[in-house]
Amino acid sequence: MKDTGWRRLHPLSPLVRSGRAVLAVLALAGLSSSGLIGAGTGSRWWDVALVALVAGGAVLNWLVTRWKVDGATLRIESGLLRRDSRQLPIARIQAVDLVRPFLARMLGMAELRVRLAGSGDADGRLAYLTEQGAEALRARLLAAHHGLDPATPEPAETVVTSVPTGRLAGSAVLPAALLAAVAVAAGAVIISLTPGGLLAVGAPLVWWLIICVTIAWRRVSTQYAFTVAVSPDGVRIRRGLLGTVAETIPVPRIQAIRMIEPLLWRPLHWCRLEVDVAGHLGRDHPEGSGAVRKALLPVGRPDEARRLLAIALPAAGWPALSKPPHRARWKAPLSYHFLAAGHDGTLAVAVVGRLRRETTWVPLAKAQSVRLVQGPLQRRLGLATVHLDAAGRRVRAEFRERRQAEARSLVGELASLSRSARRRASQLGSTAAHPANGRDPGAQPGAAGQAASVAPPMNASQSEA
Repeated sequence: MKDTGWRRLHPLSPLVRSGRAVLAVLALAGLSSSGLIGAGTGSRWWDVALVALVAGGAVLNWLVTRWKVDGATLRIESGLLRRDSRQLPIARIQAVDLVRPFLARMLGMAELRVRLAGSGDADGRLAYLTEQGAEALRARLLAAHHGLDPATPEPAETVVTSVPTGRLAGSAVLPAALLAAVAVAAGAVIISLTPGGLLAVGAPLVWWLIICVTIAWRRVSTQYAFTVAVSPDGVRIRRGLLGTVAETIPVPRIQAIRMIEPLLWRPLHWCRLEVDVAGHLGRDHPEGSGAVRKALLPVGRPDEARRLLAIALPAAGWPALSKPPHRARWKAPLSYHFLAAGHDGTLAVAVVGRLRRETTWVPLAKAQSVRLVQGPLQRRLGLATVHLDAAGRRVRAEFRERRQAEARSLVGELASLSRSARRRASQLGSTAAHPANGRDPGAQPGAAGQAASVAPPMNASQSEA
């Protein structure tokens, strides 16, 4: 792909952008005309006008959008009344994702999303290009980012694991079936005890069952053919049934990892692995918290989770865990046996939850604050909880129900270890950015990559509830 000046998006882009909205308007107009919704007075002129307005807006957006690769910069211009001109330095590109909604996939098109280092949004969107054009542009941007010839093909990736369809369907059907069974049982009780209960319960029960089926279908369709691979750019994920997504999670942006083991999954030895990634991924996931939570493994076995943990935390060890003291039973009688936490010089680990067991790993280099929280009952029992916070909402490792003296000591120790971990991360990041023998484009993401992004200065605080 050579520079030939400004380029436009695919001519069928307006059809894909407006297709879903136009179909929704037409469906509502059809239901209204048939009398199922509204008075059923036949076709109305504003239905046609709304369809034309949506389609016209998509065409106008296509006419005023253009892009080009200008040396070391990707430029994207859009907007009519308010012109938006974006210049994305290729050297700062963190990830380039390909998204193929169902209609775009049927027409052989794909959306390209560019994310920059240190940014919390999808900074550049090209919706839509041909699939071949999007893949070629993605390879070109990544090659230029690594200082290689733009014609260099993408490096090979190694598949780590994939989720079988049967297991994915089972993980979605189990909770949906439980909810449906509870609804049916409750409906049967109401019908047996209430005169005319069948009429009162029938319609809500049907809607509840439809909702359960919809939730299960949505999970299966979005996570279908879930495949995890590793490449020099990070962890690559491909998923989707009707519409597909090919996205990259850069290892340096991972703030924390969480393994979830619901009660219904434990007899099957299944777990879910999630990562909190710095920033949020654009308009589809609006979140001002500084992090977005993504599934690294929607449902898998413990050995698969361990392989992915070794990739996401390449330089981390596995700290030994310790339990809270026996008097913590008075504070947490139901979850006491499942509470555990530990740390070493690079990583903090915490386990909480009885019905929904969660194990959280937070690299100390990504910690932003350490807090000691002590409620009234905890003060009476001589206990306290220490929170190690990373970027994002509720992204933390919790050392719950610790002895008060131990908790106060732990605050200072974690703050000191976090400062040391950030210093080491900064040194590794400088070494990775300026290697003596040049960059190895085929290297797997590792400790140097993990060190490329470090947290702001540590804050240690103590508070009382």
